[in-house]
Amino acid sequence: MTDIHRMWADAHQLFGTSGNVGADDSLEELQAAWYSRFTEEAPNGKLLTSNAVFHTLSEDSKVHLLHVTHAFDRIVRAGELHPSGGCLVGSVYCAPLFQEPNGLRPHNLASYILKKEAPATLAHGGAPGQGPTALVIEVTMPPRTPRELAGLDYLRLGLIHLHNYDHLEYLLSRDEQHRLREIVVERVRGAMGFLSLAAAVTYRGHSGGKEFPNLLDSALRQLPVLGYIYFEALSEYLMLFSQSPHTRRLADRGEFNNWLYKKLLFGSLPGTPDRFDLSRFRPHLNDLRELLIRIDPTLDPEQARSFLIDRISYLTASSLFTPGGVPGAWHRARWDFPSVKKEFGPLMGHLIHRGLRSFRRYPDFYFFFDQYKALQAWSYWNHMDIAVPFNGTMPKGEVGINPAYPDLRYTVWRAESDDRGHLHPVEELPLRITPRLVDTKHTLMRTQRLSTALTDGP
Repeated sequence: MTDIHRMWADAHQLFGTSGNVGADDSLEELQAAWYSRFTEEAPNGKLLTSNAVFHTLSEDSKVHLLHVTHAFDRIVRAGELHPSGGCLVGSVYCAPLFQEPNGLRPHNLASYILKKEAPATLAHGGAPGQGPTALVIEVTMPPRTPRELAGLDYLRLGLIHLHNYDHLEYLLSRDEQHRLREIVVERVRGAMGFLSLAAAVTYRGHSGGKEFPNLLDSALRQLPVLGYIYFEALSEYLMLFSQSPHTRRLADRGEFNNWLYKKLLFGSLPGTPDRFDLSRFRPHLNDLRELLIRIDPTLDPEQARSFLIDRISYLTASSLFTPGGVPGAWHRARWDFPSVKKEFGPLMGHLIHRGLRSFRRYPDFYFFFDQYKALQAWSYWNHMDIAVPFNGTMPKGEVGINPAYPDLRYTVWRAESDDRGHLHPVEELPLRITPRLVDTKHTLMRTQRLSTALTDGP
């Protein structure tokens, strides 16, 4: 097994038929404890392993997926549908549809994207009056027994980013390499108070105390990836612990309530529709009470605060510290790139990956970094026989199509909604799904300026 294969294996979350969620890493025991906590304490914890998404991926011979586009005419002219980057690395981003007598019923995530998110994005992006187009993709699942449920956890891609930078840094000038290394080391150094506390909470049972919210707030401005960790932890809490009537109805049909975190995101992060950037997600932990009550009054703000301190600390340790050990005493640290890389390899990888976007020449060479990463993902998915990957941070409904899967069998239609929200294919399209990443300027939710990256201010 090559190192890069192992890295991709460790970046996937396994959801076994026995109901155990695990990964082969130094935090396996803590991860198992978190799984028990979810399933025993959270009202919706059973959905972690028994849900509609997993059922269709593991049981159905044909899977129906919704892909929403704002560039229908361009896609039809080209005759090709390209994957994009993001949390699914190199997939055609989709959400599930379920076959019913009255048509294809969208998963609640699909419904939100089609009814709320895509129209808002188009309106804010300077295309008022232009509606999104719904594409239905029917994928014939490859026959295999059993089907492995391995979801990609994008928070665990740090070592892969670092590995790929080590192989492609020759694309940068010496001055750019030096500037990038200096910036990322200083950002880690500037966040050491929070990183130290997160380690204490995770490994030594520290309560986090009163200092955690302010240290987190300060670190969020130093480490862009923390915004993603914070968002995912808060999304987990909302979906796992909500007991609203709507959440219960969705749980009865095997779905987490995605509208909760979408409302939180769009309500707390101004400008999200035309500048989707979770590194800017930084509501202060002390200000969550009113926000949570407004989103869902069944939530307990005090419980949420305790959960988030523990969960953000754990995700920081499991995603940003070098696997196999706990960072040593901070006062002994050497603040140079090779030394910091030994302790915080994954964090350095995330910082470098984002920092590359701040360079003026990035639009000219980003393709090589992102396409290189996508090629690795496709190789791993093909090795594992994964035609339809999914976001494994939590099975909330974000799924994709592996465009490099051998002999991938699919049909694409343009679809329309009826007055009950069901989708109906109305026109079969002669589109090919090709293993070549779409340019970021053509993606629906990633129209933000490339310069909004590591060098952003607060």
